[in-house]
Amino acid sequence: MRNYKNLKIWEQGIELVKQIYVLVEQLPSSEKFGLKSQITRAAVSIPSNIAEGCARNSEVEFKRFLEIAMGSLFEVHTQLIIIQELKFINPEDLADIFELIETEGRMINGLINTIKNS
Repeated sequence: MRNYKNLKIWEQGIELVKQIYVLVEQLPSSEKFGLKSQITRAAVSIPSNIAEGCARNSEVEFKRFLEIAMGSLFEVHTQLIIIQELKFINPEDLADIFELIETEGRMINGLINTIKNS
């Protein structure tokens, strides 16, 4: 069993969650049960699936949970694009989060590929 707290991808996932929670406070109150709820759930799913995968006994299972985390990352990215397109938030306020998402995606994909090739 791996210690998920030692994984940089888990740490960055937690950072992404924190940034998403700060960001969604800028959304209109009408989005409380729409985008705000959806994006926070998807963001929380990223480090949660990484942690759950670490508890699994096989590399195949761990890889599967990393793939689920990647899916949640893509979901967050898509929802941020929607927020940007609807002009709910200033594009400059999204730049750092988009960069963090790109980095997290590369790291998760790298770990998935490492597991595939081992």
